[in-house]
Amino acid sequence: MVQAIHAIRGRARYAVEGLYHSRALKRYLERHLSQQPSIHTVFADPWTGNVLVTFNPDGDDLDGMIGAIAEHIEKICFNFQHDRQQQQPCTNQRIMQRHKAVASGADQPLKDWHKLDSEVVLKAFDTDSQEGLTEETALANQEKYGPNILSESQPQSDLSILIEQFQSPPVALLTAAAGLSVATGGLTDAAVIAGVVGINAIIGYLTESQSERIIRSLQAVGEQTAQVIRAGQSQTIAAESVVPGDILPFQPGHVIAADARLLVADHLSVNESSLTGESVPVHKQLQRLEADNIPLAEHSNMVYKGTVVTSGMGRAVVVATGRFTEIGKIQQLVGEAKSESTPLEQQLDEAGGQLALLSSGVCGLVFALGWLRGYPLLPMLKTSISLAVAAVPEGLPTIATTTLALGMDDMRKRHIFIRKLQAVEALGSVQTICLDKTGTLTENQMVVREVHIGQATLHVKQGEFIPEGEETIDLTTCEELQRLLQVGSLCSESELNANENETYTLKGSPTENALIQIALAVGIDVLALREQYPRLAIYLRSDDRNLMSTVHELDEQDLGQQRLVTVKGSPEEVLERCQFWMCDGETLPLDDRQRRVFSLDNERMAGRALRVLGIAFKVTSTTHPEALESNLIWLGLTGMADPIREGVTNLIEDFHRAGIKTVMLTGDQSSTAYAIAKELQLSRQHQIKILDSSDLAGLKPEQQQALFDKVDVFARVSPASKLAIVQALQATGTVVAMTGDGINDMPALKAANVGIAMGSGSSSGSGNVIHDVADVVIDNNSLQTLINAVSRGRTTYNNIRKSVHFLLSTNLGEIIVTTLVTAAGLGQPLNTMELLWLNLVTDVFPGLGLALEPPEPDILSQPPRNPNEPILKPSDFSRIALESTIISFCAMAAYGCGLGLYGISKRASTILFMSLTISQILHTWSCRSETHSIFHRQPLPRNPYVEAAIAGSLGLQLLPIFLPPLRNLLQLAVLEPKDWGIVFSSAILALLINESTKAWSFSARGEE
Repeated sequence: MVQAIHAIRGRARYAVEGLYHSRALKRYLERHLSQQPSIHTVFADPWTGNVLVTFNPDGDDLDGMIGAIAEHIEKICFNFQHDRQQQQPCTNQRIMQRHKAVASGADQPLKDWHKLDSEVVLKAFDTDSQEGLTEETALANQEKYGPNILSESQPQSDLSILIEQFQSPPVALLTAAAGLSVATGGLTDAAVIAGVVGINAIIGYLTESQSERIIRSLQAVGEQTAQVIRAGQSQTIAAESVVPGDILPFQPGHVIAADARLLVADHLSVNESSLTGESVPVHKQLQRLEADNIPLAEHSNMVYKGTVVTSGMGRAVVVATGRFTEIGKIQQLVGEAKSESTPLEQQLDEAGGQLALLSSGVCGLVFALGWLRGYPLLPMLKTSISLAVAAVPEGLPTIATTTLALGMDDMRKRHIFIRKLQAVEALGSVQTICLDKTGTLTENQMVVREVHIGQATLHVKQGEFIPEGEETIDLTTCEELQRLLQVGSLCSESELNANENETYTLKGSPTENALIQIALAVGIDVLALREQYPRLAIYLRSDDRNLMSTVHELDEQDLGQQRLVTVKGSPEEVLERCQFWMCDGETLPLDDRQRRVFSLDNERMAGRALRVLGIAFKVTSTTHPEALESNLIWLGLTGMADPIREGVTNLIEDFHRAGIKTVMLTGDQSSTAYAIAKELQLSRQHQIKILDSSDLAGLKPEQQQALFDKVDVFARVSPASKLAIVQALQATGTVVAMTGDGINDMPALKAANVGIAMGSGSSSGSGNVIHDVADVVIDNNSLQTLINAVSRGRTTYNNIRKSVHFLLSTNLGEIIVTTLVTAAGLGQPLNTMELLWLNLVTDVFPGLGLALEPPEPDILSQPPRNPNEPILKPSDFSRIALESTIISFCAMAAYGCGLGLYGISKRASTILFMSLTISQILHTWSCRSETHSIFHRQPLPRNPYVEAAIAGSLGLQLLPIFLPPLRNLLQLAVLEPKDWGIVFSSAILALLINESTKAWSFSARGEE
């Protein structure tokens, strides 16, 4: 539906249904609407759902022009929806048919393009590696296969967020109570209950909708483009317009626009960490792969949508777009994953069911008693409904919602955004946290960690070289180290540019960038060095030589026609080409013993999961390529790794101290994963248990459940493997959190009890789609803030538990009093309005004060609670029953005094009402702790919120005595001083008795 909401000559704004939060429709509208000859510009805003159009102002029929544009918009929206619905089946069927027809009749599955020769793939799409598709064929393929877009998750609407606030069992019970009140003529009662429900809904709606907007704002990305070759010409188009059969040329820095089979690979490396979890770029080649069941990370002749070219150049033919890319398949996996409810949701649902049974039982019991005593049916029905209302704590939804909202707001200040209120508490009940390695535990960038020169091993820390057991080395006195850093900076394809603020921008492979960064860190002017030694030639690594060399010009005045040759690469291959080595500034012959020493150093460094490069050089006058890389001078080894994020090691210790098991999931090899896990001390038993994804195949669900709980590291895992691991852990009854920052983490994030996305989101260029499935987004990329969230979650749960304890103990007291007095025929002790007043005034504010209790000092030294344990255990109900009985009998004792003085009258009922209410208010002190009492030598830390709640509630309770309209509404009488003596005596006596029984009650619970 399209509606013009504002229009003047030459300019109109339209509200478009379906545009809200749909960036795909925005692009579709802007592209197609701007093709209309009468329209000048189009701007579609997915955040407001409006389209602004400027058009030719000529002509007198303004209304006709505005209506015509609206018709165009409606037609475009219809075509967009039709394309989205029809493109996927069409794509799948036709590509499969072509694939089968070309591959010599072989029934090849769609995923096996890597097993075909490139010529076969080109024929399958009727395209040419040099010319590409014609424009006509590209347009036909666009219509046939649809746009190259991923399905966008629909944002949760404001209406759905609001509706969710009314779906908890306590709120449903209150709604039912309001309906019963309306049916029996209690309109005022119904209005008060509706007000309580409305306040709860407003708090929850405002909090969750604000977080939804913030998380959505983190996802905004610009429109993606791609280079393609069509009709022999290279052109830049919108990434969504790429179709199967297009030829994609790419170079360093390009984001791959679609899944494609390589045709040309000139020293090509691609960073696929967002898709596979592999932290090291993958070297690509052209040969078809014949083996079956090859992991995605080893599809060396394919490139995939969303990955990034780090070095070299290449060209590929597109074989899959949109939903049929590997990223699209992951999204389908996300759709199949089921999000688990949080422990608090489950327990509040269970508590709601128990309250429903309790209220129904009380209502039926009192009605039966009244009927047996011969009371009129309508008054008894009203009394029964009043008790049913008393059984449901009206303050529970508001207190729970407000407590979670306050926790949500506190975390937001720490750059932790929570999508759902219940996720606040769920963070505190996590028992196992699955940590994605690349980009979450580590920085997802390579840095030099260790250097071996001469006879010395140097460790690199914060840009300084520290020899083992010695002081920091002076770079100016170590010629071989200076040469090694210079050669590493010259033998590189990385582009280096200086910024105005004296910083540098690097563009190249992670390993080459790491060598330049360490050279810059120790003060080497790499730009000046490159100007001093201009590069004359470069020989890149290939399938048959795992090293790289460059040739540089030297000053002819000093060395005539001599040239500088720099080499880096596989230590074994570089060492094989060396005849000399440098030690203490001298060049020495390289003998077999020294070769073995360097080989052992290489193995030792590689054993610690470092990526090791050998570095060498020479000065020569030869120009023959093979001679350039012989008789080299060995400089040393550099070991690089993806560094662990700052503070993560301490974070792992904090998790272990809190009783939370930490599990690492990574696409890296087992050796790399093991080294990282050992450095992090990932296992509490200090014995790392690692499992490779190849060992997961064929395991039955029960075997997975028994095995996975004992594993600390899962290596070489796929998105499907991560999902299976999370679900297997959940099947054992474990509350699981999952962290990640890549598209490959999305299915597991959605399935986990708590999905935690790093704020950077996916680095794939397809947008921060990972936020769509996460419950929690850490905006500042610091996992250190997560332990604070766990502390806050545990405190939130404990405080909700204290509030529930308070609410049930006070409400049960009301039920006991009303039931006993009614059964004894001693009048109507509490009317419906008094019960509502009790539950609102004496419950809500003290309950909120308890919800703001400070964290207990040992909150992070306690183990996670059992998720199957109810929010209130049987022993808790025993304590609640005891406290309620004491409060009830003290209040009834006061009522007995009132009956003795005034008989069955309004004044006696007022004494009972005031005694019961003030007893409940003072009971807040008892609910602050299960063990500490007012008689304890070491009192609890001061909670000003509880103090203010008690003082405020007492003030409100006395208000009806001095305000006649409110007194009349509650049907109260004015009390004399002796009556107040009875009221306060009974209330204080109940507090003292309850506090004195704490030590005995806690001892009994400990024995249990």
